[in-house]
Amino acid sequence: MFAAYAARIDDADPLSALEVGDVPDPTPPDGWVVVDVVASALNHHDLWSLKGVGLGEDALPMILGCDAAGRDPDGNEVVVYPVVADPATGKTSILSEKFPGTLAEKVAVPRASLVPKPAELSFAEAACLPTAWLTAYRMLVSCGQVGPGSSVLVQGAGGGVATAAVAIGVALGATVYATSRDASKRERAEKLGAVAVESGARLPERVDCVIETVGEATFDHSQKSLKPGGRLVVSGATSGHLPRLDLRRLFFHNISVLGTSMGSPEELAGLLALCARTGLRPIIDSTFTLANVRDAFAHLHAGDVFGKVVVTA
Repeated sequence: MFAAYAARIDDADPLSALEVGDVPDPTPPDGWVVVDVVASALNHHDLWSLKGVGLGEDALPMILGCDAAGRDPDGNEVVVYPVVADPATGKTSILSEKFPGTLAEKVAVPRASLVPKPAELSFAEAACLPTAWLTAYRMLVSCGQVGPGSSVLVQGAGGGVATAAVAIGVALGATVYATSRDASKRERAEKLGAVAVESGARLPERVDCVIETVGEATFDHSQKSLKPGGRLVVSGATSGHLPRLDLRRLFFHNISVLGTSMGSPEELAGLLALCARTGLRPIIDSTFTLANVRDAFAHLHAGDVFGKVVVTA
């Protein structure tokens, strides 16, 4: 089958470590099935893998990709939940770390990792959801307890999880504020239904929940933007992982700080249902064929991306 894989590790020039070509078809262990991939989507995780983050030399060559939608052996339309357990050890990892990923014509996954794809979503749309969008959904719903009438601040609009959080928050009926230093990204956030503000600017109100993926650069602003009893939900630290935490504000205002990543298959099913019910759709930046996946990686690596980069079979 045709696939995109990490043939080596190159921190300085990750794209040079990417190879595209024929590899053996997957052979699933007991309890696993082979899914025919119709669409997949890139994540920065794929670039980090080429740099050796989370992927060791002993695992090479490794098919890349975490997200996918396709058809199971019975022809059912499914979305692949990307966190899998090793049948031998029970330890979990995300696809493309210990087990081959989704940037291929076929992928082997546990049968329990398959979530039905709603008919309302295309394969390309559904393929965008299992990683960044699922993380944002868990941050807002399970951790942030966001619903109709809530207020939310999303720091760093433009990033994958942050962009998803803006769109999901609006679909949930919340008032969403989104920050960015980039005027064009603030404009895009406004088109998604957010109230866009410059990074660090005072908000019109204090909010119930802050979605924090930036880290040190925005953390103080995040704390100050919460109303008493608010929830600061963290899933990233792109600007640094050792921010200053104001403990007096924390206990005087009864603020909760919650860390999280990814989500569960049940939460993925909830996200899919929300999309089907409300018309919420992931933002697709661009679409490439698997044959042109090198161009997809180059586009993501260049950095001027708003939304998901999709790869179709």
